Amino acid sequence: MGIKEGMNRMFSSRAKTLELEIEQYLSLIDQSALLLKEAVNKYLDGEFEFFEKKSSEVDRVERDADELRRQITHRLYAEMLIPDSRGDVLGLLETIDNVADVAKRVAAHFSIEKPEIYPFLKDDFRELTDISIKAVQELTLAVRAFFCELYRVTEHLDKVHFWEHQADEVEDRLKRKAF
Repeated sequence: MGIKEGMNRMFSSRAKTLELEIEQYLSLIDQSALLLKEAVNKYLDGEFEFFEKKSSEVDRVERDADELRRQITHRLYAEMLIPDSRGDVLGLLETIDNVADVAKRVAAHFSIEKPEIYPFLKDDFRELTDISIKAVQELTLAVRAFFCELYRVTEHLDKVHFWEHQADEVEDRLKRKAF
């Protein structure tokens, strides 16, 4: 094997590791949203012990995602991978990190504040949670597409905007019912 082939293999291996870490990171973001959905549903069902367990899992997954994001950032700089678009990738990862942060905050608010959710509002809370999860899943699909199917990013972002609009409508309806 020549030097050039060895260099290509080394960079290919590093890039593959980065690709796998980013995929794992996006999976953690999805997982935080799905765990939040479980937690909220258990809270609404009055299963507070199970809610606390799921809330702790949301917190753990968010911490794992933060640690993995730091590893990815280090790898991007230390190994000089994708130097032309490194800033874009880092910005994207920082932005999507907000999703896991929000999941953690929502679970913490429920855990600390223990709001009483009236029965006539529970279905709306479930619907809002379901719609929010759909938006998160489309967002992570858009990020995945950014790396391998750029032409599909807009398609997924259109769905994110659709689900965000749906969530706004449910939130408005919920507020009108509550107040």
